[in-house]
Amino acid sequence: MKTISIRTSKRNELIDITNEVRRLVRESGVKEGICVLFCPHTTAGLTINENTDPSVRLDISDHLSDLVPERKSYKHLEGNADSHIKSVLVGQSLSLIIENGDIVLGTWQGVFFCEFDGPRNRKVLVKILEG
Repeated sequence: MKTISIRTSKRNELIDITNEVRRLVRESGVKEGICVLFCPHTTAGLTINENTDPSVRLDISDHLSDLVPERKSYKHLEGNADSHIKSVLVGQSLSLIIENGDIVLGTWQGVFFCEFDGPRNRKVLVKILEG
């Protein structure tokens, strides 16, 4: 298992980790298989979406904040209940197909770490399976 370390700089942000995932797959030497990504944080997540236009990331983050506002009468007393809810909506893991030694993504797709309670030091666990 490998780890991608991430330092986030805002409370809410989507960080493109596509190149780091691709690098780990190349270094593994696996030509055909699955790359599993797991986020071990309850206030962050992982997603695949467009990585060409940076405004898409902002739209996603802004809309999630509209759906689940930071300030509301939540029962969780730490002040980050919205972050937990956003994490549930986005999810904690991704499975990516590996073909010809690279992850399979659509033309405009990228892999994103989603921070909902930053800034923080975070990590994504990566397991590459041959098959």
